[in-house]
Amino acid sequence: MVEVTDHGAIRVLTLNREPQLNAFNGGLFDALVEGLQAAAADGTVSLVVLTGKGRAFTAGADLTEMGQKSAPPKHGFPGLLECLVDYPKPIIAAINGVAVGVGGTICGLVDMVFMAESAKMRCPFAALGINPEAASSLTFQQIMGPQRAAWFLYSAETLSAQEAKATGIALDVFPDEGFLETVLAKAEILARQAPNSLQETKALMMAPKKAAFREIIALENEALTRTVGSPENREAIAAFTEKRSPDFTAARLRAAQNG
Repeated sequence: MVEVTDHGAIRVLTLNREPQLNAFNGGLFDALVEGLQAAAADGTVSLVVLTGKGRAFTAGADLTEMGQKSAPPKHGFPGLLECLVDYPKPIIAAINGVAVGVGGTICGLVDMVFMAESAKMRCPFAALGINPEAASSLTFQQIMGPQRAAWFLYSAETLSAQEAKATGIALDVFPDEGFLETVLAKAEILARQAPNSLQETKALMMAPKKAAFREIIALENEALTRTVGSPENREAIAAFTEKRSPDFTAARLRAAQNG
């Protein structure tokens, strides 16, 4: 589910559930965490580039698998967040295509983001009747500013690559043709630096933020216990399955009538 390739001291991790637009299920979460852990432990790796296979970075959580009975993942989404908050080496997100949900929120936990010119980012939590995750309630404010972050999260609107750059969530935008090669050329600039210096610098930059990230992740998780499975969330999932727009007003009325 995650392809691993090395380009000198650069480890590239490629999400590979291409038919599902690299949507995350338990297996993909586990594969990514283990890929990141292996890169962290490998002394020949200075930094990681994370990208997606095909036309998507990731379509977010795999809604088609919600509610299905399966073995619990070893790491899952919580394990990925823990790994990213504590990660010792620089991570570059190379957003090659659509980035939805977790594909957007984890951009606040990596070191830098580059986007292909046709790539887009959307965090549809308000449209799904749930709340943000992956510390994005805080990181997006830090990166975009409070008002832009509020609009992005409240409206569930899509950001183009150039809009993402203007808000600061993306460092730069490159042409689709040769996108990964361009990102790797940027990554090579970092790979030529002293690896220990990169790690010490990252540790210093993360030191004042880690406690805040953990606190907001805990609060987001508490909120998710209230919003996941709520009438609005159930309506959103039903609308997705039935390929229609959700009617949250009707969902609230039904919930009120049922007591």
